[in-house]
Amino acid sequence: MQRYRPDVDDAPHLMEYEVPWGQDTSVLDALTWIKDHRDPTLAFRWSCRMAICGSCGFMLNGVPKLGCEQFVRDYAPGPLRVEPLENMAVERDLVVDLEPFMSALSSVRPWLVEDPDHPVEGPANTQTPEQMLAYHDYAMCINCMLCYAACPQVSIAADFLGPAPSPPRSVTTATPGTTAQPSGCR
Repeated sequence: MQRYRPDVDDAPHLMEYEVPWGQDTSVLDALTWIKDHRDPTLAFRWSCRMAICGSCGFMLNGVPKLGCEQFVRDYAPGPLRVEPLENMAVERDLVVDLEPFMSALSSVRPWLVEDPDHPVEGPANTQTPEQMLAYHDYAMCINCMLCYAACPQVSIAADFLGPAPSPPRSVTTATPGTTAQPSGCR
């Protein structure tokens, strides 16, 4: 596992831990065991443990995944390499800086904005079932940032907002009477 405590370490480094596990032990459970039994200084994010909040994103053997959805058994006999999400600054251990992601997401105004030049008569912001179906998959995004970690453009194109702001922009094209949002670049 990658460890990095900026107050103590000059650079990130790898540490090895052996963790007892069973068929139902998630990677998040394993990290919690390490924190509770081996190293209370380990830092990582988690909240719901059910793939709803998106907090527990990590690089698992180089692939961005949610720790609560992945089981240690699927990486046996090992090793399992756990690192912070790529393309983001590391604050400590497995915790990354969320600010650039949140700024990019809010910059596209991820909500419906009524177009004053083309007001809609009747109930505001209604969608047909077909329009909602076109947007449904985008609405399932939990903002876990796994797409950021997997996207090479995030780290090389400074003006690219990233893949997550794209879905909120698309709601405006599926909803009559709303205004278009900015493109994927700043």
